Amino acid sequence: MQLNATWKCARAVVVEVADGNIYHTDTPWRIIINEQPWGVTDLVETYIDGLEPDTTYRVRYERETDDGITESANVVFVTETESFTLNVRDFGAAGDGERDDTISIQAAIMSCPKDGRVLIPAGDYRIKNLFLTSDMALELAEGATLHARHDRDNLAYLPGNIEGRSGAGYAGTDLLPMGRWEGESMPMFCGVISAMNVHDVTVYGRGVIDGGANADEDNWWHEPKTIRIASRPRMIFLSDCERMDFAGITVRNSPSWNIHPVLSRDLRFLNLTIESPKVSPNTDGLNPESCNNVLIKGCHFSVGDDCIAVKSGKIDMPRELRPACRNLVIEQCHMHDGHGSIVLGSEAAGGIQGLIARNCLFERTDRGLRIKTRRGRGKDSVYGAIQFDHIIMDDVLTPFVVNSFYFCDPDGTSDYVQSREAKPVDDRTPNVASLSFRNIEAKNCHAAAAYITGLPESKVGRLAFHNVHITFRPDARPSVPAMACGVEEMSRRGIIAQHVHKLVLDNVTIEGQDGDELNAIDIDIIER
Repeated sequence: MQLNATWKCARAVVVEVADGNIYHTDTPWRIIINEQPWGVTDLVETYIDGLEPDTTYRVRYERETDDGITESANVVFVTETESFTLNVRDFGAAGDGERDDTISIQAAIMSCPKDGRVLIPAGDYRIKNLFLTSDMALELAEGATLHARHDRDNLAYLPGNIEGRSGAGYAGTDLLPMGRWEGESMPMFCGVISAMNVHDVTVYGRGVIDGGANADEDNWWHEPKTIRIASRPRMIFLSDCERMDFAGITVRNSPSWNIHPVLSRDLRFLNLTIESPKVSPNTDGLNPESCNNVLIKGCHFSVGDDCIAVKSGKIDMPRELRPACRNLVIEQCHMHDGHGSIVLGSEAAGGIQGLIARNCLFERTDRGLRIKTRRGRGKDSVYGAIQFDHIIMDDVLTPFVVNSFYFCDPDGTSDYVQSREAKPVDDRTPNVASLSFRNIEAKNCHAAAAYITGLPESKVGRLAFHNVHITFRPDARPSVPAMACGVEEMSRRGIIAQHVHKLVLDNVTIEGQDGDELNAIDIDIIER
């Protein structure tokens, strides 16, 4: 067993106990910091705060084994430096739940010097929108809640793309990307917290960002598909940012997607709690879109849509504004309620290349891995080098879904999208290239062990299962495994696979299914 300080800033650290467990440790650990008791944890990844800048700390974990022996491990680290602290109360913020504190908090942010900290102490702060600047830290202290306003007529919004001088825009274009909604450039209300073209920012703490969304007539979840002034805001929106860290905070009751980084690089999301009611519309947890080098670790999700959805825009967007989403690592996360635990697509016209999900726990989600694509996403929409390893699923309706007939968008039910006959391969044809699943236990499943449908003209390239064990609930609830026309409710079905080039089944067991373990149609190679 080993302790690692996997992330740190001037006043907080994330400590990982590498004891072979997933999300929770098997027994609690006592935490001692510089020989002083700090608390108890049963998490593999633990967020620890209350530290001082530029200080050496020794963290020790202790517990007693069953035979009475004290087991312990240590890690030593030095916190980062900090230049100044700017308390928002010194800028006029009241934190009384009544006054609009937006301008006071924004004044502190705009005044923050390089490597400084803006501190939001305990209190209830009513805000509209906040914008981050580069080279700063924002601490949302324990007991602090940012309450977002929802009166549309008094909120700022971003336009879609702004045209400028040739070559002055993003990636050498004449376009400055701003607002975005479901893979298209369009006006959107500013995020509760937004960052536009900034770098080297840390947002951390035990505080809460509350979007205040509900289904009342004048609020965000009422008639969610109707665009009123602009599309619904995200809780945290990043555009063209780099080296951004978010640690410890809770995000809840989002108007739409909770955290949405776009065209950004070197992002870390650590020990976040992201929550919205199960029935809330489009409240995806964390959706990286056309981003590179993203780490999502130690986070807890319970939302009304997909927990994590990886995207890269729609085909009508200029190609430079929808590059592939690349190099994502998701580990030690807990997905508890949601449509899909980890989802790729469907707006992924730029493709998704290189995703590793490991040591995660999925509970009560509709689907475990969920790939959504369809004709019309385009030839750049290639899903490749996707790996899942050491995953536990419990009470998930369908653990593995690859759906190449996803019926989203106004034309989603058209013959072009939904026809099961082969269409000509052209610039609109997507491809699922390679998927690998290793060391996975899925218990108490409901609908099917796996539901895999490639396109007849563009088969799933290689789909490999190694050491995968699936069991069904005796009282399995019938449900639809994939959102496509003609797919009916089912329960306790085995692996359903259609239009796959190579299917590898290595030490795969399925228990409690009705009928055959494998229902294969148009599979070129099956390797056992």
